[in-house]
Amino acid sequence: MSTVAVTRLIDAPVARVWRVFTDLPSRADWLSTVDAIEVVTPGPFAAGTIWRETRTMPGDMQVTEEFTVLRSSPPTRFVVVSPGIGVDYRMTYTFTSVDVGRHRGGTAVTVVQEGAPSAPSGRLLALVFGGLAARTVEGALRRDLTDLAFAAA
Repeated sequence: MSTVAVTRLIDAPVARVWRVFTDLPSRADWLSTVDAIEVVTPGPFAAGTIWRETRTMPGDMQVTEEFTVLRSSPPTRFVVVSPGIGVDYRMTYTFTSVDVGRHRGGTAVTVVQEGAPSAPSGRLLALVFGGLAARTVEGALRRDLTDLAFAAA
């Protein structure tokens, strides 16, 4: 299993950051690499919510991923899972109020992505491309959190 963790300080209160992040129909408006969102389940963001994101990846390749909310504790934490090709992903998002320093009143957003091979091909890919894949994932997560910071400001 590989794990990547990224944290970003956002100069906006937790409730606003949570609201922006979990407003699924609006995600394509502020996520720079997301071309389309399809919300599969109706209703508010909660455990059981499913959506699909179509992203443009490096090399102009489009990829559609499906996400399912496993757990949700508004406005501080949620866990989503996404089946991949040979690797299943689990992402935990945590929103923590910043109570000290120049970012007081802001939010520290941490995302931890874990990837676990779900097929022999996933194990081989992890062995061969492990470090490169982790750096690519880290860059994508950082880009998403930067987009979130601008959207929530």
